[in-house]
Amino acid sequence: MQPSSEPVRVDKWLWAARLFKTRGLATEAVTGGRVQVNGARIKPSKDVRPGDEIEVTFAQGRRLTAVIAATAERRGPAALAQALYDETPESAAAREAHANERRLAVPPTPVRGEGRPTKRDRRRLEAMREGMRRSGGQR
Repeated sequence: MQPSSEPVRVDKWLWAARLFKTRGLATEAVTGGRVQVNGARIKPSKDVRPGDEIEVTFAQGRRLTAVIAATAERRGPAALAQALYDETPESAAAREAHANERRLAVPPTPVRGEGRPTKRDRRRLEAMREGMRRSGGQR
């Protein structure tokens, strides 16, 4: 992957910058309106150039706002992918705040009777099923 200043399709750039795992996911995000370039909704075939501002909305409402520093047609190492864009200070602060919020969140406590059965519950179920097999299903 060689960073350049040539225009590149936005879906290819999002994939090359490792903002999405596959190019198909990047295309879905663009068509779904979760990607804006210079404040406008775009199509996957829209060309982006260095200097364009891109805003991507991810799951849980997290947003990334960045300025495109370089373009690339192909996906490469993560270190080079990070060099393709410069995240804005506001976006970086929001990302850090979201990470701290998730770190400090209390994990939900499991409710008895929901989820995977305990060993004791499993043994009771097996005993009940065995009793039904012996009696011919009449109970």
